Amino acid sequence: MPSFFRRFDNPWLLLVLTALFWSGNWVVGRGARGDVPPVALAFWRWTLALACTLPFAWPHRKLAWPALRAHWRILGALALLGITGYNTLAYFGLQYTTATNGVLLNSFIPIVIIGLGCAFLGKRLRALEALGVSVSLAGVTVIVAHGELARLASLSFNPGDLWIMLSVFVWAGYTLLLGRRPAGLPPMLLLALLTAIGLAGLTPFYLWELAAGRVIHATPAALASIVYTGTLPAFLGYVFWNRAVAQVGAAPAGLFIHLMPVATPLLSAVFLGESILPYHLAGMALIISGIFLSTRPAGPAHLHA
Repeated sequence: MPSFFRRFDNPWLLLVLTALFWSGNWVVGRGARGDVPPVALAFWRWTLALACTLPFAWPHRKLAWPALRAHWRILGALALLGITGYNTLAYFGLQYTTATNGVLLNSFIPIVIIGLGCAFLGKRLRALEALGVSVSLAGVTVIVAHGELARLASLSFNPGDLWIMLSVFVWAGYTLLLGRRPAGLPPMLLLALLTAIGLAGLTPFYLWELAAGRVIHATPAALASIVYTGTLPAFLGYVFWNRAVAQVGAAPAGLFIHLMPVATPLLSAVFLGESILPYHLAGMALIISGIFLSTRPAGPAHLHA
């Protein structure tokens, strides 16, 4: 962690702040949808995050080109999934679905990681993991169908929920690939490289969005939304999370991510006027129960925003 932030160096405080930052990202993404198009929000979020990261990555700049030359495939894949894809797809989803729905569906990520690990990495599913996957999948189904069986019969889903689910699979793929990231790269340099590559991947989509006439309405709220997403969830959230995990370990840290399905609906109710409905509570209970079952005795997988 950069020395400036060491004054906040209590891991439990860092974990609570990270969960709140990432919860706020869903609320802001939903609230800004009328003024900031989804690709624009992702593009300027990561531009600002890169500007924040560069001063801390600059001392390690001599390592950048050798790392890119030797590991361009894995760095490119990580950047396209984690920077270009994940938040952009989530912001698309938040054009059509609520922040509450979005974060509850996002909490399905650990289960998708387990499933993809079984499908592509040869991981064997334990009985308890299989039960957890089934329970969490039932929770996702309840949320996507809004608690109505008729929606399942007609396959009449909110398109925003489907965008969010696609983002869930993208982040799960990113998480699985993280194990292949280049060893020995300073964390801030790695973040800077991934962000720069991811922004390059976002640029054609941003130009397409501009050509389609979807531009930012530069209201104070819109600009504040961009500043928030770039500085707190994208930059500080990453720094705080990594520092806290290094201090207390992945399993205790992962438990704090479960604050997000609680914090986001509350923040959405306060700032967006969204309602917390019975099917949200039912879906939340099933997803968290499934995660609990699937991560025993192993530590929970990480989420992000």
